[in-house]
Amino acid sequence: MTSSLKRMLNAGSGPRPAQRIARLIAEKHWEEVRLDIDPEVRPDVVGSITALDASFDAQSFDAVWSSHVLEHLYAHEVYPALRQIHRVLRPDGFALVMSPDIEAVAQFILDHGIAAVAYQSSAGPIRPLDMLYGHSRAIEDGHHYMAHRTGFTADRLGNLLMTAGFPTINVRRENFEICALAFMPEADVADIESALARIGFDMRESAA
Repeated sequence: MTSSLKRMLNAGSGPRPAQRIARLIAEKHWEEVRLDIDPEVRPDVVGSITALDASFDAQSFDAVWSSHVLEHLYAHEVYPALRQIHRVLRPDGFALVMSPDIEAVAQFILDHGIAAVAYQSSAGPIRPLDMLYGHSRAIEDGHHYMAHRTGFTADRLGNLLMTAGFPTINVRRENFEICALAFMPEADVADIESALARIGFDMRESAA
């Protein structure tokens, strides 16, 4: 039996709540549960995205937000992690998954070189090496788990999500980033897409 409380899992949260979808969380009156492998960021639950079953029952969440986490796994860990996400979602839930867009990074290297600054972030200037292999300064400071161990194109991430059991996946590429929206079988696709579009994630045009 599942709880009637609406819950969103921030899988790989880092040190703060999910800022990019904070408005959606407020609109839906969801409880946000922050999970991270690093106890220093003080998550609600210390754990790995590859072992969600160690911390949560099946069908525990209405949504999963995972922003720039999968690339920190080894390639063989990605599918099991997506299966773990599928397991903790309720039948009408969804997952919103973000990762660097390796195809866009490769094109930038061809156009501008590997040392050029692609964009500025809160962590400082981001170059292709940071997007390919992890943020150099963070790794230099001893946060070795921030290294990137695999990469994604839109096709690869979409296909992995479909193989993991999500029947409907929408994928968007923008600004060196892949955004994949994966629906559980009973999800109200139109309602979820509309809610996300209101906060800047318009996923309604491209489907995988």
